[in-house]
Amino acid sequence: MSSIKKMLLAAAAISIAFAGQAMAHAHLKSAVPAADGTVKTAPSELDLTFTEGLNLKFSGIKVTGPDKAAVKTGEGTLMNGDTTLMVPVSDKLAPGKYTVEWHVLSTDGHKTNGTYSFTVAP
Repeated sequence: MSSIKKMLLAAAAISIAFAGQAMAHAHLKSAVPAADGTVKTAPSELDLTFTEGLNLKFSGIKVTGPDKAAVKTGEGTLMNGDTTLMVPVSDKLAPGKYTVEWHVLSTDGHKTNGTYSFTVAP
């Protein structure tokens, strides 16, 4: 095999290895209420579903309201084979736009985080 073919084969193998590592992170797959969605009734809980299992001890959310004040939430729990983080909302949500900041640790040790918003209609 020529040295050029060996180098291309090695480069392809390294690319595949790094792509596999990038896919190993837990990414937000869906949320209830939905990202950028509008609900008529204020939710009593937030359900965030990820692409892989989570470690509850190092996963959580922070919710802020239209006035940028923190929304009180309860202790999160895991559902659906540890892929869904369910967090109860303790405060009554008034109409307006809410931002959810999440951070999770997947069971394989990778950390990810992100934000999304939803609106409670008047």
